Amino acid sequence: MLDIYTRLGTHCHDEVYTTVILTHEQRERGRLKLVGENGEEIRVFLDRGKPLLVGEYLRSECGKTIQIVGAVEDIAHASCEDWTTFAKACYHLGNRHTKVEVGERWLRIKPDHVLEEMLHLLGLVVTHEQGIFNPESGAYSHGHHHH
Repeated sequence: MLDIYTRLGTHCHDEVYTTVILTHEQRERGRLKLVGENGEEIRVFLDRGKPLLVGEYLRSECGKTIQIVGAVEDIAHASCEDWTTFAKACYHLGNRHTKVEVGERWLRIKPDHVLEEMLHLLGLVVTHEQGIFNPESGAYSHGHHHH
């Protein structure tokens, strides 16, 4: 069993011992018990509040490198042709503290029929797809400072 306490970031030249495939929800947790793609059990003990990133590397206590891979999961994809409609959609989702992955006049959320109906009523086209959900980390994800 590998115990992990160290994050290496998204750039690492070490040989990868194994990978772990994690959903967005799993990547947000600081404590995890996993099984690597090689079948080995892995326990993760990291600081809470800073989600793991797709492509991030971790180091075990015994010096082995593990890479995070994003799991394919259900996603609601919403898009529109104009920036005003897109801005309104982002505003309303943000006002509801919804995790959102943002692109150029498209966004992705976890499937939610109430939010999807709201997006549709705002004028966006909503479809369902499978993909790696990689939402924005939030305005205060790098620490909050008062001045």
